[in-house]
Amino acid sequence: MSKIRVLVVDDAVIGRRFLSEALSGDDAIEVIGTASTGRIALGRIPQLNPDLVTLDVEMPEMDGLKTLAAIRQSYPRLPVIMVSALTQRGAEATTEALLLGANDYVAKPTATSVNETLERLRTDLVPKIKALCAKPIPIAALKPTPILKVSPVSDRREAIEIVAIGISTGGPNALAVLIPSLPKDLPFPIVIVQHMPPVFTMSLATRLAARSAIRVNEGFDGAVLHPGQVWIAPGDYHMELFREKGSVRLRMHQGPQENSCRPSADVLLRSVAEIYGAGALAIIMTGMGQDGQNGCECIRKAGGQVWAQDEASSVVWGMPGNVVRANLANKVLALQDLGPEIVNVGGAECPR
Repeated sequence: MSKIRVLVVDDAVIGRRFLSEALSGDDAIEVIGTASTGRIALGRIPQLNPDLVTLDVEMPEMDGLKTLAAIRQSYPRLPVIMVSALTQRGAEATTEALLLGANDYVAKPTATSVNETLERLRTDLVPKIKALCAKPIPIAALKPTPILKVSPVSDRREAIEIVAIGISTGGPNALAVLIPSLPKDLPFPIVIVQHMPPVFTMSLATRLAARSAIRVNEGFDGAVLHPGQVWIAPGDYHMELFREKGSVRLRMHQGPQENSCRPSADVLLRSVAEIYGAGALAIIMTGMGQDGQNGCECIRKAGGQVWAQDEASSVVWGMPGNVVRANLANKVLALQDLGPEIVNVGGAECPR
């Protein structure tokens, strides 16, 4: 089996060395070249024909965003992983890159030793590279796939009172399609777990809010849920729902990770099932791993519905694929069909 060919782009010598050493330590990956600037990288892509590019966010002359835009213009299917500092500036630039078509990102380690830095890079980066190169990345304009009912369901349905979404790899770009398609008068709230670190989730909420008619905010402790509002779990905090004085509120906590995640979709979905029962709709979208599967079991047991994003429109069909294979999904939908279906069950109209 041929190795995954990676081009490493970073203006810092130490950055290129760490990334190259971390990736070369895996038998399935080969670093076929490096580039110190975006312009050099653009020249080496047709020469080296990489399977994937790691791209530093902050570079002089031609930064990561400009380089990404040029890559997407000439190579729309080439997987790109952004490498970013865990800072406000880095989070904003990385979020913008994800919304512009980057496939995923990793944060630069703040480790104190070389060995720890290399191990963190291997742990964070290698699984993402393997997942993104497991199959061709789908193009943006995909033909809608038919709605597929994979679980026996009753004709009788409770009215939807809340939508809860679990999403990971490829999520920011998918949410940038989904959330702006929703109207401001949607008759129920939406709560989202997107696997991202602190600072990044605030940046994502801000950018989605600027593109959407519906209100979008990062969640905070004690926030009251209202119809026509989207809440995104903050990085490094689990988000749960609870009832207090006739209202449903958000609770944030730093309990143990679940599925190696915090926030975790399972944590959110269990609380949604407990509060809303048959009025709950869970949607599991593009992402690695199996976070959300346990929560979907709870949703179904409570009488609620589960939808999954289809494989063709997912960057990685890990999370939704596991839900489908477990026979938990009432519907399997392409990304572009999710918004209209949510609007349809809410009886509202799509924004024009």
